[in-house]
Amino acid sequence: MTIPETLQEIMKQDGVVAIATLGSEGPHLVNTWNSYLRVSEGKLLIPAGYLHKTEANVAHNPEVLITLGSSKVKGLHGPGAGFLIKGKAEFLFSGPEFDLLKEKFSWLRAALVVTPTEITQTW
Repeated sequence: MTIPETLQEIMKQDGVVAIATLGSEGPHLVNTWNSYLRVSEGKLLIPAGYLHKTEANVAHNPEVLITLGSSKVKGLHGPGAGFLIKGKAEFLFSGPEFDLLKEKFSWLRAALVVTPTEITQTW
């Protein structure tokens, strides 16, 4: 899936990303930073320093929801743009995606790789 240019512009801005997963104990929400996300071959790559609960939930159910936005990017109706991303996630501990993130984030222990199934601009 192609990552929209507006979404890629948001990823360059300061802001918070919310990642929702569903595990055996119910839903879980965790945050990271817009600027930590990378794109590779239509996938979102997210450095994981901790995210242990997220990892356990993804092992139980790989479906994730991600939201992010920025007030500095033009949206659908003026200043501010945001997206909802639905996708399948996996944690990788080696390989090209891991190496790509490790170059920038020396502290990461894993790469959270999300293959989007649906990307919707929400505002």
